[in-house]
Amino acid sequence: MVLLNTNVKHSLASTAYNTRREQCEQASSWVRAQYPQVKNLRDVTVDMLDELVKDKDADIYAKASFVVRENERVEKSCEALRSGDIEQLGQYIFQSHEGLSKVYEVSCPELDYLVDYVKQFPEVIGARMMGGGFGGCTINIVKEGAVASILPTLEKEYQQKFDKELSVIQVEIANGTRIL
Repeated sequence: MVLLNTNVKHSLASTAYNTRREQCEQASSWVRAQYPQVKNLRDVTVDMLDELVKDKDADIYAKASFVVRENERVEKSCEALRSGDIEQLGQYIFQSHEGLSKVYEVSCPELDYLVDYVKQFPEVIGARMMGGGFGGCTINIVKEGAVASILPTLEKEYQQKFDKELSVIQVEIANGTRIL
């Protein structure tokens, strides 16, 4: 796993985050009026959004449907992990970024560039922005031993395109939280 830091600060993230949250809460509220069992967007289906939100507000529909589909994608990603299908996991990760960029609209040119750039390498299994968006890092799953062959050109081209240094953070997977 490799993090590629755009070195772009999250300048719009708090305002946009609040707007997205409000849009999703509105979608949940509209659905809840018809389906009282709905507590929050996690309980909503795309069919419910199609029925009750799509014709009311296209932007709210887009943002809420992204979240619902992303939740479904996370479930499918967990299944891919359980079955050892890393290639499928990578496809879900790429799809996630596409939605974050084009539908949820929380990416930025630098993040999109990095994700699009690494798609040309079969050694990169998946990539997406991470965090709140509008800057920060991409997280990339790269086949072992391939990082060194990809980074030099990427770093150079990123610097030329954006006049910013690309910071690379190689991540080591560990056991996580546990009692020592």
